[in-house]
Amino acid sequence: MITRLRGTLIEKRPPTLVVDVGGLGYEVDAPLSTIEALPEAGQEVLLHTHLSVREDGQTLFGFRSRNERDLFRRLIRVSGVGPKLGLALLSGVDGEELIRCVRDDDPRRLTDVPGIGRKTAERLIVELRDRLEDSGLGAAPAAAGGEPAGAAEAASGDADPVAEATEGLIALGYKPPEATRMARHAAEAGMGCEAIIRRALQHAVPRGG
Repeated sequence: MITRLRGTLIEKRPPTLVVDVGGLGYEVDAPLSTIEALPEAGQEVLLHTHLSVREDGQTLFGFRSRNERDLFRRLIRVSGVGPKLGLALLSGVDGEELIRCVRDDDPRRLTDVPGIGRKTAERLIVELRDRLEDSGLGAAPAAAGGEPAGAAEAASGDADPVAEATEGLIALGYKPPEATRMARHAAEAGMGCEAIIRRALQHAVPRGG
């Protein structure tokens, strides 16, 4: 089991990161909250990780704190919520807000996330409620390892942030035409990829049952 990675951040392409650890490049999928908290490429990062092993391959997920990783692990134990949907949830809804929704029995906000209809949101709240009790997950997540995270937003090189944001939204479960529309609608001059995705998710139309 790979439980932690410390190395040089090579690339941020939401929701995917590439981290060099001793000459090996690890591809890591991470929620938007983690990606936004990381420094620019070329700097050292520390990620708390979860390795998902399935018949069709292995996927490494990375998080800025143990709390965020533990919340992800509880999410993917919920019936009908796999790793991809768990990642989309933590990208569309901040961990603290997700905990609030569970404790306040408020499924409405969760239906903003692609793939989460009303029934899934209600089941998620019911199944998570007991798992969050006395778990200590209500605390605000700290920067990984206690180190300053540095929320860098600037796009690097000649990359088109709208195109990158569109790819990120597709990876989070939106269909290409919808992802393109959302990214273009959310983008403003000077915004980086992560900021565009964040705004697009905040303005997503809630989905039904």
